[in-house]
Amino acid sequence: MARVVRNSKFRHVFGQASKKSDCYDNIRITKSAWDSTFCSVNPKFVAIITESAGGGAFLVLPLDKVGRIDRDVPLVSGHKAAVLDIAWCPHNDNVIASGSEDCSVKIWEIPDGGITQTLTQSSVDLVAHQRRVGQVAWHPSALNVLLSAGGDMKIFIWNVSKSTILSTIDCHPEVILSVSWNYNGSRIVTSCKDKMFRVINPRNGDVLQSGAGHQGGKPARAIYLRDGRIFSTGFSKMAERQYAVWDENNLGAPLTMDELDSSNGILFPFYDQDTNVIFLCGKGDSAIRYFEYTPEAPYIHFLSTYTSSDPQRGMGSMPKRGLNIASCEIARFYKLLNSGLCEVISFTVPRKSELFQDDLYPDTAAEEHSITADEWIQGQDADPKLASIRDLHSGPRSPISVHVSSPSQPKQEVVFGKQNITSKPSEPRPTNTNVTQQKPQTEQSPVQPIKPSPTNQTAASSNDNLQKQLELILSRLDAIERRVEAVEKLAKNNQTRESIVENNTIPNDDLQF
Repeated sequence: MARVVRNSKFRHVFGQASKKSDCYDNIRITKSAWDSTFCSVNPKFVAIITESAGGGAFLVLPLDKVGRIDRDVPLVSGHKAAVLDIAWCPHNDNVIASGSEDCSVKIWEIPDGGITQTLTQSSVDLVAHQRRVGQVAWHPSALNVLLSAGGDMKIFIWNVSKSTILSTIDCHPEVILSVSWNYNGSRIVTSCKDKMFRVINPRNGDVLQSGAGHQGGKPARAIYLRDGRIFSTGFSKMAERQYAVWDENNLGAPLTMDELDSSNGILFPFYDQDTNVIFLCGKGDSAIRYFEYTPEAPYIHFLSTYTSSDPQRGMGSMPKRGLNIASCEIARFYKLLNSGLCEVISFTVPRKSELFQDDLYPDTAAEEHSITADEWIQGQDADPKLASIRDLHSGPRSPISVHVSSPSQPKQEVVFGKQNITSKPSEPRPTNTNVTQQKPQTEQSPVQPIKPSPTNQTAASSNDNLQKQLELILSRLDAIERRVEAVEKLAKNNQTRESIVENNTIPNDDLQF
């Protein structure tokens, strides 16, 4: 029986690393053992957690500041202990949140163009945790709503603008390993060290669903998919890496669960809500696997694998608003290496056309928020506002976006060359170069002679010089012809050149030319 190949527009997606000159080098990447990606990216900046003596710090660079980074580059250094997690605000590309081992969450405002000196004063300090803060996550559609999860097994939902706690979630018996909002921010899913997944109402902290997840002893991670299902990565009892898809209303058994390999690195899932493509980046791996999710069984379809020679220390993903649509780029990752290099990897779909590809770029989440923090805590839910990527980027347009004039407007003809030229009978050109030209005669305006300009006078004098040179050349040619005729006539009488010169039978004027 012939094998049927599944049709997918992402089947030929391939990854390519940028040149080293287009990456970020000489970065003192943190050596923390905490399970985090250590990197966060938005269309303006790339932020990387760095090693810092006497406190915690992270580096913020504009995207165009590539190359080798100076050792004394300014840092965001306000925490008293190591920074564990950072996240850019989805509604303001200049605001970033950071969680640290000093039990605090800080909000920083980065000016356009980056910081010019070390930033130690944060815009907002959020202090409530009793132990280190391991995760921070912004609400996808509500403004100034931030989630923080700490080692004290508590989750706080903050109103950042007022520095107040909207709700407290205290239902985990052990350390929280991962937290993820759903598409409209009405629920969250958590993975815990007790090997349980929980679906929680973030407003009041009620546990809506719970179930046993991956049974391995190493950390598991869970994220929400756009349609409400849950995607997770973890380990089996035999320490084999797995991924699974769950129904949020029934966590008793997974819809599907497959094993990948027997490596020991934690898998970090990066999910594209617009295209349903999932990238799996293992800590310490040198490969990035990517899959496509479909609502029908078998749910997860393997696409391909990007491999390199260097293992990854951390990873950051660029939002759709920052991708290059001219090259059909669907994802861009910032891979942190142990050598201090931040390598930029671009994933593209090969297309021959240079027009905008509507099927690759559906409307994505815009920077504008949908609701406020007060509206959200009162029970209102809203999907993120969507914006057309075609409008957010300047690039090749499809024929649909070309302006078409209305039928009432006359269609203008494209003219190659000079315009407003009316045909008329040809007239003999004047032979005198000093004759001034006249404008074409029309019925409305009388003919007026054009005064000779200095340019016309210069052209006339140059013509006179050319005429004189031509006459001189012609006179010399006549002298040569007379000399040749005289030589031929004397050659008939067998006279040599010397005798001709001695007898002076040829005029001197003919000998000089």
